[in-house]
Amino acid sequence: MQPALNPDLRYPDYVFLNRWAIRNRDIQRGDIVCIVSPKVPNQTLIKRVVGLAGDIIGTHGYKIGALQVPEGHCWLEGDHVGHSMDSNTFGPISLGLVTAKATHIVWPPNRWQHLQPAKPNHEGC
Repeated sequence: MQPALNPDLRYPDYVFLNRWAIRNRDIQRGDIVCIVSPKVPNQTLIKRVVGLAGDIIGTHGYKIGALQVPEGHCWLEGDHVGHSMDSNTFGPISLGLVTAKATHIVWPPNRWQHLQPAKPNHEGC
């Protein structure tokens, strides 16, 4: 999720994961969410929501160039496109795999901040 998270790898960011925020599946484009990895179930990933059900998504290296996100799914990408295990690797993600929304950076102290939903930066792709 660089550069939004962990801009300095010597001092990794710790984020507050709000499980309550996703209880109604109220997930918006730009949110940073925590998911259970579809490939390695004991691994958790943090990615940005790029598309929701019904959206047409242009992919980056997925098996097809564009797709419509199916009902009950979302399309997730890391902010560092091309260097991230995300929907471009495993396709649309079931909303059932979303476990929390990252809402704040809580450590290190100089990085304390509320994480605002943002459109990922795909310049140069």
